[in-house]
Amino acid sequence: MNRLSRRGFAGLVAAGFTEFALAQKAAVDAMNVVGGKGTVWLNSNEFPEGPPQPALQAITRAGSEANRYHFPEMPKFYQSVASLEGLKSEQVLVGEGSTETLHCAVEAFTSPKHPIICGWPTFESAPELAAAQGHAVVKLPLTSNYTSDVKRLAAEAQKAGGGLIYICNPNNPTGNITPKQDIAWLVQNLPANTVLMMDEAYLHFNTSSDTESSIKYVKDGKNVIVMRTFSKIYGMAGLRVGYAAARPDLIKKMEPFRNAIISIVSARGVMAAIDMGPKLVDERRAKMVNTRNELVSFLKQKKLNYIDPQANFVMFDMKKDIKDVGPAMLAKGVAVGRPFPPYDKMMRITIGTDAEMAKFRTALSEVLGV
Repeated sequence: MNRLSRRGFAGLVAAGFTEFALAQKAAVDAMNVVGGKGTVWLNSNEFPEGPPQPALQAITRAGSEANRYHFPEMPKFYQSVASLEGLKSEQVLVGEGSTETLHCAVEAFTSPKHPIICGWPTFESAPELAAAQGHAVVKLPLTSNYTSDVKRLAAEAQKAGGGLIYICNPNNPTGNITPKQDIAWLVQNLPANTVLMMDEAYLHFNTSSDTESSIKYVKDGKNVIVMRTFSKIYGMAGLRVGYAAARPDLIKKMEPFRNAIISIVSARGVMAAIDMGPKLVDERRAKMVNTRNELVSFLKQKKLNYIDPQANFVMFDMKKDIKDVGPAMLAKGVAVGRPFPPYDKMMRITIGTDAEMAKFRTALSEVLGV
């Protein structure tokens, strides 16, 4: 197989920017890619099919009610979301995408003395907000097989007297998993005053038996928060809906930092998708996995090493700098993932439609000369 070896923010605050906007700034800047007509967008890990049809119908109907506040509908909405995980409403906090709930956790559980601790690189939003707030941030290099070193994460939390350990599983941008035995060890060995935050935005795409959802630890009453989103496999990135699952006392600590309730349009669309049951996720996962496998076969054929993918994207070694390859791909009508230092010669590519992936393969072959 060709897998890779196993082995200025303070000034803006003063100017009146909100903390939430600050944390988004770097990510938005990095994704500010302008493409021409017909550009294939494989740079932001979106799901190409969009919302399912029943959700689209519910969204359309909700538009006519957008002149009214919908606070009375929120209990039903929370019950619907909680039912996905077999939880109670008080164990769930809904936000504008899982990013907002990540931010709520950073505000609640980190400080200048108590850091957010994570493997690096990973999804930047939470550590960037902590840094913007003047809170401590500890970034530890990923291991040689691109996973978080859970014992080092725990050691750093112990040294700080507590904090927030953050693991994205599967990890963004590498796309691989943290094994379930590593997570189990970490839960059992969490230092005092430490919360484990598991970002499972991409777990719906996982097919490996070596990992599993950490929702079970929430049900067991552990110091664990699990983040989920409707932006990925549900195809609703533009609707901005995600949620945190945790013990009620942890949820209460996060709630004061939430911006507001989500829109009626988003709530109705999400509830309609949930009502479709697990078949929707199962069918979409199967379709995406087939397309992902085709990409992996292409990379093998071109002798381009890749990290074992368990998300809706693949990271692979181009042997050329992404700062050069990215613009060259865009010139051919394909937007690819941004740089993820220190992996400067690697590309993260989102799994799109079969037609989009065909265009990607042609463009990459031409740009790399392979």
